[in-house]
Amino acid sequence: MKFPGQESDFGSVLLGSATDTVRRQRIRIQLLITVSLLTANAIGAGMAILLVVVGIPEPSVLEAQFWWVNFIVVPVYVGIAFGFGWVVGTTRVLRRLRWALRDERPTPKQARAALRAPWVLTRLQLGLWLVADVLFTLCYGIQDPELIPKVVLVIGLSGSVVCAISYLLTEFSLRPVAAQALETGITRRSRLRTRGMLSWVLGSGIPIVGMMLVVLFAVFRDDTTKTDVFIAIMVLGATALFTGLLLNYLSIDAIKAPVGSVRQAMTRVEGGDTEVRVVVYDGTEIGDLQRGFNLMVEGLGERERMRDLFGRHVGREVAEAALAQNPELGGAERVVAVVFIDVIGSTTLAASRPPNEVVELLNRFFAVVVTAVERHDGLVNKFEGDAVLAVFGAPLELDDTATEALAAAREISVNLAADVPELAAGIGVSHGPVVAGNVGAIQRFEYTVIGDAVNEAARLSELAKKDPTRPLSSGRAVSAATEAEAAHWQWQEKTELRGRSEVTEVHAAQHPPTA
Repeated sequence: MKFPGQESDFGSVLLGSATDTVRRQRIRIQLLITVSLLTANAIGAGMAILLVVVGIPEPSVLEAQFWWVNFIVVPVYVGIAFGFGWVVGTTRVLRRLRWALRDERPTPKQARAALRAPWVLTRLQLGLWLVADVLFTLCYGIQDPELIPKVVLVIGLSGSVVCAISYLLTEFSLRPVAAQALETGITRRSRLRTRGMLSWVLGSGIPIVGMMLVVLFAVFRDDTTKTDVFIAIMVLGATALFTGLLLNYLSIDAIKAPVGSVRQAMTRVEGGDTEVRVVVYDGTEIGDLQRGFNLMVEGLGERERMRDLFGRHVGREVAEAALAQNPELGGAERVVAVVFIDVIGSTTLAASRPPNEVVELLNRFFAVVVTAVERHDGLVNKFEGDAVLAVFGAPLELDDTATEALAAAREISVNLAADVPELAAGIGVSHGPVVAGNVGAIQRFEYTVIGDAVNEAARLSELAKKDPTRPLSSGRAVSAATEAEAAHWQWQEKTELRGRSEVTEVHAAQHPPTA
């Protein structure tokens, strides 16, 4: 699943790679969760102090009568709450992820529990802040009941921001585990709309409500000045700007990272790489996009494999023509050159050698033929046992079919003698009109060429077996070739080939043949 060249499989270098060891992944997850809790609660505590001291200074909590709350109750509870939240929270989360830390495949139940882990940690943070809200409200309210609305507002606002940041950061930290959980095929647990609304409500909505409450309290308090209201609104506004920006950034990054991985992978696919995959680690609709991309690329890869296999079976030119248009039975008349190559003594060869050795020998023979034919822009149309039919000029048109066919025949003769000395073959070349098209039934057909030129090439290959070092060609093929190529061929005789009523002028490649 590794995507070569991307920054990370999970959208951030902080999360490492899908190929990391289990131990490294466990250390990274524990560290990121701890940092997430520290960061979220530090932001919440800073907001609470800012709002209590500057944002809503009256009634004040800095008076001497509150020393035992400010210097004993608050610090002790904060320390205990953080220690309890860190130990219990990470323990509960890691317990849910035990299978991942052991490199085991999760059950559907374990996978769902892993995807709910950010909510588990967030609910724990919410509980601790609710306890703080009740405890601090009681402590301050006993001394001064007028502090109750202020404490409830400040602690509630700060706690809501802590919960939102904690959830998003924990979800970020657990992307590697979410990827393993989603591999089980379970359905998503959350939606983008829910994530977006949560960020807005906790990052901007609640601070705005706080501003409205400050104005409402000011209306019913005679000792509240315009300056107090101004400072409170400015601090709450600045808080809303900061928390809203932070939460929206985290929410946008949660969307940008998986979309970015898909975009980078699409660039690789455009370059022809159908092996690339993205890691599916998002539990929302974006995860469906990642999963859909992988299915699409898998389909493209399968299509390319089928195209390659199709091309190997029928020839790449035939395959491309078939894919470009709807193939039908029948064909059209074309003027082509035909080369027919037939192994000499194939029956004796099969009887005197083991089957595996015969197949290996024939594959070497076919490799020489295919290489030469394709080098001269021809099509190997058929492997007929130990014989090969090659066509020049169909389905792709060539400017000089005869010249290419004659040159390919001479090259095959030379290379067979050098690369496959155990075999000898008769090579015949012809030129003329044929019908090229699809022959068979609508359920199963093949591309082929039918005509007198094909028969003539086959008969010339039989005649060439008398001296396999010299390919034979019809006079029509030599006449249609260029002067430079025709110079390599010598007139031999006129003869009536088996199965043909027309006399054929026979030419032979110069002896020894030259490439």
